[in-house]
Amino acid sequence: MLLTALCLTFIVFFLTNLDPNLEKLTKSEGNIRMTDVQVESWLEKNGYRQSIFKRYGEWLGVAPGWTRTDSETGAITGRCIKGDVTAEDAPTLCGLVQGYWGQSTVFKEAVGGVILKKLGLTGWLMLWVMITMVPTALIIGIVAGMREGSKTDRSLSTFSIISTSTPEYVSGVIFIVIFASRLGGLRWFKGTSQSAMDEITFQNFTLPVAALALYGVGYIARMTRASMAEVMTEQFIRTARLKGLSFGTVVLKHALRNALIAPFTVIILQIPWLLTGVAIIETLFNYKGFGWTLVIAVGNNDIELLMAVSIVAVFVVLVTQLISDIGYVFLNPRISVS
Repeated sequence: MLLTALCLTFIVFFLTNLDPNLEKLTKSEGNIRMTDVQVESWLEKNGYRQSIFKRYGEWLGVAPGWTRTDSETGAITGRCIKGDVTAEDAPTLCGLVQGYWGQSTVFKEAVGGVILKKLGLTGWLMLWVMITMVPTALIIGIVAGMREGSKTDRSLSTFSIISTSTPEYVSGVIFIVIFASRLGGLRWFKGTSQSAMDEITFQNFTLPVAALALYGVGYIARMTRASMAEVMTEQFIRTARLKGLSFGTVVLKHALRNALIAPFTVIILQIPWLLTGVAIIETLFNYKGFGWTLVIAVGNNDIELLMAVSIVAVFVVLVTQLISDIGYVFLNPRISVS
């Protein structure tokens, strides 16, 4: 996990620090009319012309931060010299390891505070999506798998395919047109979720939750249906039926646990998808959470903020994969860990 995280963050760091991006950063922080010489001078003064590995080490907090002495005034500036801290009192290392995420050029505040606030907003959205999506998908998949080949199975499977093949930004627009605009005539919900950042209500949070949940429901339901249909043909299910157990007992006590092994992995891996996939929905509904922050960071070339968003996304992906692997072992007794 550590090696994967280092590789992924270095790739993102390298791509975000390409010369065109640094030039945009310079002109956004300085003047849009800066000449090439002025751009190069600014980058040199702010430590951007060091080796990419040296700068990555500084960002991680394992290499000393750069310092520079002004030839005219003698003033010392550097990566770790911030605010009223003098060069003598400034720490040698200041990076991710030390808890310093950098300063956002868009929000003009510490990146760590921005990330925590936005993660909290997106956390509520993810929570309600999971509460809506998982039970609905499991019910659809279990019912379809129990009646494989029936009209119920074909109807639910068709619904699952349609929902999976409809991107969330399409369903989001459709929901807004039908339920939140004059065109649809049914103004039951709000077409924007900006007010949900202060207070979540049924009217301002239903549409983004529904748009995200609908896309995920079909995928989980299809996986559950396939797993349930396979389990229902196993020999131990036939044996339980021959012993006189009711169909409901067989499904709940014998088939369900075995059928949920594969969907469990899929459900857990929906978490990183939601964290990064909400960018479109949050932008569409003007809900300024983690995904919206990612779009803003990319659009405004906020390198420090973009790196922080990336490291959080990488961390969530790796942790959820670890949880998925561990949970799979507990759910499936046939797997042993040596």
